[in-house]
Amino acid sequence: MEYLGKNIPKLGFGLMRLPLIGEEIDIEQTKQMVDLFLAKGFTYFDTAYGYNNGKSEEAAKIALVDRYPRESFQLATKLPAWNANSAEEAKEMFKTSLRRTGAGYFDFYLMHNINEKRKKTFDKYKIWDYLRELKQKGLVRHIGFSYHDKAALLDSILTEIPDVEFVQLQINYADWENDFVESRKCYEVALKHNKPVIIMEPVKGGVLANPSPKIRQIFQEADPQASLASWAIRFAASLDKVITVLSGMSTLEQMQDNLSYMENFRPLDDKERAVIQRAQEALKEIPSIPCTSCQYCVKDCPQQIHIPTFFLALNRNLIYDDFKGAQYEYKNAMRFGSQDPSQCIACGNCEDVCPQQLNIIESLKEAVKLFG
Repeated sequence: MEYLGKNIPKLGFGLMRLPLIGEEIDIEQTKQMVDLFLAKGFTYFDTAYGYNNGKSEEAAKIALVDRYPRESFQLATKLPAWNANSAEEAKEMFKTSLRRTGAGYFDFYLMHNINEKRKKTFDKYKIWDYLRELKQKGLVRHIGFSYHDKAALLDSILTEIPDVEFVQLQINYADWENDFVESRKCYEVALKHNKPVIIMEPVKGGVLANPSPKIRQIFQEADPQASLASWAIRFAASLDKVITVLSGMSTLEQMQDNLSYMENFRPLDDKERAVIQRAQEALKEIPSIPCTSCQYCVKDCPQQIHIPTFFLALNRNLIYDDFKGAQYEYKNAMRFGSQDPSQCIACGNCEDVCPQQLNIIESLKEAVKLFG
């Protein structure tokens, strides 16, 4: 069945983690990566208004837009309206992105990182109507949004806004049945609404390219020649109705590895799916906090601490030994709405309502000790 983006190659270049020299983007290496990516037949590039404080969009202009015919690639960027103080300021972000990239138009334009709280800002500023206007003017070709929340809310949004053309979801084999991320459930909601999917975080911020020794052994025994990242990206790319799978490549070597198995992409076969399943089962056996993100604790917290998000950070450190990524999750929670867990007053309301009977207060103290 035909769907938007069916003929776009299934590897996209995510421009969030570009190579750096100090704190500046390494433009010359980025040019080499862009050149190789296009030479191998790949065409989809993804950036955002806020990536690298706008430098990602500027790098897209220098390394891509200024050097190749506009019709030879697709360029996507995103609008973080929740970071604006008014509708006018939010709309100005689009103009800034257009100016930074010099692209003339965007093939895919997204409301950035919708969740329950941020949706209210997009609604208040009437951003969806604005995106429709941009499309009518030919300034964007296709409109959608990136999403980090539960499947039930996604279902509600896609019911409310039926002319969404696509959604961008966090999907990887580690999060497929994760109660916090709900990768599988969100993917199934998108299919239910007949929306094609762009996949982000297929390697979970890089941790699936360097998993724990037990997971590494499972994959290396199955195929010693295959890179660990290849299992994660091919898992995502093997799903139905996928426009492309974004990989935030930071080096030419990472680009070369991804191209080696995606240039002539072959979906996972049954034997390989069984290997993925063994890895998923092994991940479940690693000790972690069994939080299901039911949110009961959040509703009863007088300090407005989004407890499951901090458990997500703790689990990232426990399961993947990824302290840096876990600390980022911890800090991000406070950037996007939660109060600092150090403000916990140990009232016990959270533990009283927790269906899993978790020792929440002590776990929050551990999170503050590790990451605060």
